[in-house]
Amino acid sequence: MTALHEVTPTQHRADLQPYTYVRQELVEPDWRRFPGWRDTTDAQWRDAQWQRANCVKNPKQLRTLMGDLLTDRFYDELAADQQRSATMSMLVPPQMLNTMAPDAPLDPEAFTEAFFADPVRRYMIPVHSDRDPDWPSHPHSARDSLHEAEMWVVEGLTHRYPTKVLAELVSTCPQYCGHCTRMDLVGNSTPQVQKHKLALKPVDRQDQMIDYLKRTPGVRDVVVSGGDVANVPWPQLESFLMRLLDIDTVRDVRLATKALAGLPQHWLQPKVVEGLERVARTAGRRGVNLAIHTHVNHVQSVTPLVAEAARTALEVGVRDVRNQGVLMKGVNATPEDLLDLCFALQGEANILPYYFYMCDMIPNAEHWRVAVWEAQELQHAIMGYLPGYATPRIVCDVPYVGKRWVHQLHEYDRELGISYWTKNYRTGIELEDPEALDRRYPYYDPISTLPTTGRRWWADQA
Repeated sequence: MTALHEVTPTQHRADLQPYTYVRQELVEPDWRRFPGWRDTTDAQWRDAQWQRANCVKNPKQLRTLMGDLLTDRFYDELAADQQRSATMSMLVPPQMLNTMAPDAPLDPEAFTEAFFADPVRRYMIPVHSDRDPDWPSHPHSARDSLHEAEMWVVEGLTHRYPTKVLAELVSTCPQYCGHCTRMDLVGNSTPQVQKHKLALKPVDRQDQMIDYLKRTPGVRDVVVSGGDVANVPWPQLESFLMRLLDIDTVRDVRLATKALAGLPQHWLQPKVVEGLERVARTAGRRGVNLAIHTHVNHVQSVTPLVAEAARTALEVGVRDVRNQGVLMKGVNATPEDLLDLCFALQGEANILPYYFYMCDMIPNAEHWRVAVWEAQELQHAIMGYLPGYATPRIVCDVPYVGKRWVHQLHEYDRELGISYWTKNYRTGIELEDPEALDRRYPYYDPISTLPTTGRRWWADQA
């Protein structure tokens, strides 16, 4: 007879697990700790126009806000980075800035150290010492690392996957993330990057997009993005969405907006909520799945206002609110950071953890990027803690291939940090390419993660 295994109480102790879940209540940090916002009222903080008007756009404005909290060392580092390395101009809403160093002591030296170390600061306000000193850019980095513009079928409409398109309605955002994958198009030019520009008027670009979708019934899924849809005037966005919903073959519509986390006040404006409800009810009547995809990278950014914005969208009929984060060293590239974030999103804000992308191979991003093997270890480490449907997939967005789970690689040279990937469909620019489905497409690990022999090989190539 097989004896039943006796379960002892110690086997249920959370402290024996690699990760311990403790439910944490969401908190809106006190913005009044910053001298420049000392007299800001609750009503002002909830006002979207106040948030936009008080964005921090340059070091001078940051200094005015911070008073004596930050020492000159930080501003020197920031100025050096903006002159030498930044691919995105500075634009940080109060909501986003308020989640940086929320518990730091208000002594200038201590606060400065905490601000340097803060994970949200590290990707929203990068400084010179953050960058990789030896390999700030990978030799194969590119401005348009995913070649989206190459796959435009009309201006701003990328037809990369067989049944899905990406519609870029605008080239601006309410906030600019340092790691932006569309750094060649989005935002203002920097000393390093002269940005490309959308040439067509918005109404003409949208007309061409709608016309293409009507003529291409194989497309069923439209990601409406930019930039950020929160920067599209609501009447214009609602009109475009209603036109999409009039196309019988479109069955999924996803709105991409970092602003749900960076400027939740926008999504709580009555005119936006009422308009979103009209769109959601129309989608529901027509059997179309309407979702919002946001972008949160660290648990500090999940606040009560973010949760309120997400729940409001669900209450008015949006089917899902999902998160697509970016995996970055110094921000969230540990099992603890990822699980803390996912539990806050799923358990406290009703936002479904969906994807974590490996940071794309844009210039000056090597200090953020992780190797494929590191991403594989992270995927393994977070399994089993969250509900299956809320366990995010860590994906590598391979140039000319698309999103692949990090374990789907075909071959991997760990010494040189080169992985090879295959695919099962052709992009819009490969329809006549007979070898597209047999080709191996390379992806490259950060050189700093390689063994000595691998680093030496890359140095010799350079």
